[in-house]
Amino acid sequence: MRPRSLDDFLKHAHVPFTCFQHAAAFTAQQQAALSHVPGRSWAKTVICFAGDEAIAAVVPAHLMVDLDTLRVLANAGTLRLAREQELADICPDCELGAVSPFTTRWGLRVFVDQSFVGDPEMVFNAGTHIDAIRIHYGDFSDLTRPIVGVIGMPVKARETPRRDPTPRVARRNPNIASV
Repeated sequence: MRPRSLDDFLKHAHVPFTCFQHAAAFTAQQQAALSHVPGRSWAKTVICFAGDEAIAAVVPAHLMVDLDTLRVLANAGTLRLAREQELADICPDCELGAVSPFTTRWGLRVFVDQSFVGDPEMVFNAGTHIDAIRIHYGDFSDLTRPIVGVIGMPVKARETPRRDPTPRVARRNPNIASV
């Protein structure tokens, strides 16, 4: 069940929103597909630490956070992804991996990928792997006052060793006589 605090927060802020459920999914791209939402509209929230400060980075489902660019934008000497226990402390009402920038216990600085600016809608996890919430980008911006930048980059395919398609079988050379 999605955190009641999320609904309360949005209602108190007088922000129109829609909640819906989808089949259980554990990646942003799966959630977008199961919800029939384009990946560019599914907002994946990634909690990081810029130095000692917890921050939220929001990128489209089909992108990953460019940690180097985010570190520079956050004006931090170091930047790392939050650990599981830190996520549990920051977002105690959420399932791991199902956070939104509205489900944190702290007021985090929020960084958003520029591709969302002006979009009519954004869809977020709503604290679980089956609940989602849809809001307008303008309302998201009013609530979070995000720092906007190009912080998303394409997901790199896992590199696999290239295999030679021809089998390495010893072949008899017709120019050499066999004994």
